[in-house]
Amino acid sequence: METFPWADEVDCAVTVCDTEGVILYMNEKARATFAKHGDLIGRNLFDCHSERSREMIRRMLATGGTNAYTIEKQGVRKMIYQTAWKEHGEIRGLVEISMEIPCEMPHYIRK
Repeated sequence: METFPWADEVDCAVTVCDTEGVILYMNEKARATFAKHGDLIGRNLFDCHSERSREMIRRMLATGGTNAYTIEKQGVRKMIYQTAWKEHGEIRGLVEISMEIPCEMPHYIRK
């Protein structure tokens, strides 16, 4: 199993997959989020996503792109940030960072 020490103790759920969509790593918060599905490490993201989501995953893996959005589930709002991760400029897979956010939050425009 690959390790991603930077993600072990952040207060966000972090999931990392390879270029085939196989989950390589989940920090404790991510594992707790998806605990009802069992151990997902080694399983493929494509198996548990809709065709629309699979296409977005394929696009990010092909282009090194990013996808960001917010969700609300059981009264908890989260920001989801998905982006390609690279080593030496080569796309190695995707990382998803999911963080809880308040219902109202400030937005600043800086110059």
